[in-house]
Amino acid sequence: MKNLAVLVSGNGSNLQAILDAEAKQQLSAHVRLVISNVDGVHALERARAANVETLVLPHRSFATREAYDDALGQALRSANIDFVALAGFMRIVSSRLLEAFPSRVINIHPSLLPAFPGLHAQRQALEHGVKVSGCTVHFVDVGCDSGAIIAQAAVPVLDGDDEAALTARILVEEHRLFPRALQLFAEGRIELEGRQVRVRNG
Repeated sequence: MKNLAVLVSGNGSNLQAILDAEAKQQLSAHVRLVISNVDGVHALERARAANVETLVLPHRSFATREAYDDALGQALRSANIDFVALAGFMRIVSSRLLEAFPSRVINIHPSLLPAFPGLHAQRQALEHGVKVSGCTVHFVDVGCDSGAIIAQAAVPVLDGDDEAALTARILVEEHRLFPRALQLFAEGRIELEGRQVRVRNG
């Protein structure tokens, strides 16, 4: 069984979905380690409640993004991690981490990429007046939410939606989609060819 690390910065609802999937044997990977760049966040409590090892690695303690990612990589290798999920991790990772875990770092983003990358994707969607938004699971590259897309789920934007309402509706789909995509990876069914992701039948 593959060892999975989850990187977090906040509430950790996607982490909880991953932990729940493992507990229900819907994810054939073991969440071995949860790392946060912010101390005291609820995601750490969720990990500890599930008896998962946690590590707080404050990014402000490092002079550069590369130095931080070197420390991240060292912690991940020490825990024998096979692949990494970014679940609300509010950092753009550098090539140092991606070189240490090539094509093994996966993110969830609350829009239908390539639309609305970066922060406040739901607000961006509302400001542009789109009728459909959603979420995307993708491989991480050195850009901002620009890696190869693994899976997406669409969510309608309803009349009268505000940012909180749209966020809540997208989160429902995130909690469903992210564990399923991670399971495909854990099963070795995802093939990455350039920027194209192919999913082999099980």
